[in-house]
Parts: sequence; structure tokens; C-alpha cells
Amino acid sequence: MTMNPILGDMDSMPSTSDAALALPACGGDSGAAAKFNIFWHAGKISQQCRQEKFGHRPATVWLTGLSGAGKSTIAYELEMLLLSQGHACYVLDGDNMRHRLNSDLGFSAQDRKENIRRAAEVARLMNEAGLIVLASFISPYRKDRSMASDIIGEERFIEVHVSTPVEVCESRDPKGLYAKARAGKIADFTGVTSPYEVPLSPALELDTGAMPAEHAAQALYHFLAQRFA
Repeated sequence: MTMNPILGDMDSMPSTSDAALALPACGGDSGAAAKFNIFWHAGKISQQCRQEKFGHRPATVWLTGLSGAGKSTIAYELEMLLLSQGHACYVLDGDNMRHRLNSDLGFSAQDRKENIRRAAEVARLMNEAGLIVLASFISPYRKDRSMASDIIGEERFIEVHVSTPVEVCESRDPKGLYAKARAGKIADFTGVTSPYEVPLSPALELDTGAMPAEHAAQALYHFLAQRFA
């Protein structure tokens, strides 16, 4: 079998007889499930089968950084690169999710945590369906990103820090949010009135102040190819 440009040698994967591959531990409350007599119903399509169908192993690329850092731009550029090579993928954008699924959440620390929990659960489901997920979320707190990794599964979670400096982000201010935060019109705005906790050991760091977002997406694409080869 040929070497996949993203995820390596398919011959090295387990045989279908071993394909009841262990999924990441469920991020939900198993105690609550038992209390209400809720049981997991396993499907008939193995992870191995999905990998062979899509030609890659599932993963979630978690892009974290300040507002205006270029996270979503990189994610959508990378989505085009992956799809052009036949890899099923989807972008989970923080703003887009707040339009529907997370429209009931604000920006308190607790709401931010719930925002990330829901996003991680969606990413997990998409990974189990075989997709590569490109998640673009400010996700300012380390503990929340750690929670996302636990839900998705450490072997599938790829943390990428879009480390564009706040000065650059604020000079762009594409949505006018920094100006509103400086004027006191937005509370709990990350980088101005709310903290951002820099990742301690991201898989990759990208600064769109030093390179165009398109080049950052290409660098991330090549990183993924090396990681999974």
C-alpha cells in the first residue's frame, strides 16, 4: 500500500480483526449514565474501516490564540489544502459555534469552559466519524485546553499556538473589538481585560505577524505530514 501524504504507511495499521480500536475515554459522566440506565450502543463500522475509507487517521488540530491572531484564516486555508488532497475535514470556528450551539453562553470563566467542553465533544464525534477537525478557539485557559485534550483523546489532540503578538492583533482589529474593549464597552475581553495563558508545550507555534496566514497554513500542513508519516 502506498504512503499517505498526511498519515503515513497504511500497511502499518492494525488488521481489521484487531479493528475494535480503543477509543478515547468518554468525556461524559459515566456515573450519571449508569444512574439513568444509559448504555453505549456500539456501531458495526470499525475505526480501522473508517481510516481505510478516508485514507487518514482522525485528529483535531486545536488552534488557540488571541482574537485577530489569524486562527480562523489558517484553519480555512488548511481545510482547502487537506480537501485538495482528498482528506475529509471540517473547521469548527469559535464565533460560528456561538451563533447556534453555544449561543446561550457568555464570556465568564465558567461559560468559556462550557464553550470549550461542547466544542471538544463535537470534535470528538467528528473524529470518531473519521474526519480531521480544525478547531479555531481563543480558549485562553490552559485547564480548558487540557480538558479538551482529555475529551478528544491525547493521541488525537494537536495543540497549535497562533502566537501573533497582541500589538499586531490590536492593530488589525478586524471586528473593532479591541477598540470597544479599550473603551470599556466589552467586559472580559482576552488580551485586554481578561488573561490569555500561553500554551506551555504546543505541538507547533505560528506567528502571522511574521508570516502570511497562507504560509502558516502550509507550514501546518507540512507539519501534519511529518507527524503522521
